[in-house]
Amino acid sequence: MTLRRLAALGPLLALLLAVAFFATQSPRFLTLGNFSLVAQQVTVVGVLAIGQTLVILTAGIDLSCGMLMALGGVVMTLLAGQSGMHPALAILAGVGTTTLAGLVNGLLVTRVTLPPFIVTLGTMNIAFALTQIVSRSQTVTDLPPLLTALGNTVPLLGTRVAHGTLLLLALFLVAWWLLRETAAGRHVYAVGNNREAARLAGIDTNRVLLAVYTLAGALYGVASLLAVARTGVGDPQAGQTENLDTVTAVVLGGTSLFGGRGLILGSLVGALIVGVFRNGLTLMGVSSVYQILVTGVLVILAVATDQWSRRAT
Repeated sequence: MTLRRLAALGPLLALLLAVAFFATQSPRFLTLGNFSLVAQQVTVVGVLAIGQTLVILTAGIDLSCGMLMALGGVVMTLLAGQSGMHPALAILAGVGTTTLAGLVNGLLVTRVTLPPFIVTLGTMNIAFALTQIVSRSQTVTDLPPLLTALGNTVPLLGTRVAHGTLLLLALFLVAWWLLRETAAGRHVYAVGNNREAARLAGIDTNRVLLAVYTLAGALYGVASLLAVARTGVGDPQAGQTENLDTVTAVVLGGTSLFGGRGLILGSLVGALIVGVFRNGLTLMGVSSVYQILVTGVLVILAVATDQWSRRAT
């Protein structure tokens, strides 16, 4: 029980310690405006991390999330900005593209029984190539307001908060409820704990996995819209580090890479930890190279802690 509580509270304690440390290093860190900026900076990775968490809970991994996000963003911006399609339909087309890709991932994992690592590694490269081909490696600009609406802000608690941040929180709450309060959510944990035992218990494991990868794909489409809204362009070079960033956020949040154990809200905390470290180090004037170094050290420590807790139980 102690280890389980530590796994649940550890990420939150790490976040509080990081906040306390950077508050002593920069007078600008501990301000509402800066906290709002950190929250806005982690919206894309946060939404991607929801999908990544679902996949990792089933003992899989998705390396394609960042590239699928970039593909979805290019599709919706090209259709709305250059083809004259109604922005709402263009958004649906972008989300539909990533959802279809998630479905393909799921089919390859369940029907062809390929390892998730190999499947999503291949999908990642295909999505990258398609993004460059479709966009001709050119950034898409002059977007209609609907595509950038989530980047707008509203006054809240003495500062201004982006609509995308509010959407991020809403999606995490919905995902938390689904995993905690529904049979489908319990089936996700069961498949991750022991797929064969779940099958013998009457759970359609292939159906669960297919639903998880498809839903993850849909979430990557939402992240596409958030990325477009934040930058104001369709960027074919986007998403090249987000796959590792999401894994980092999920692992830092206490979800086991071996599946079957973890809290979805922990992934939000993990994303915030990464955001706080990068923001705090930037305010301290630390080079971005060292920010990446710190992130790598954090994820190794988190995985090592997970291994230790599994052996101890």
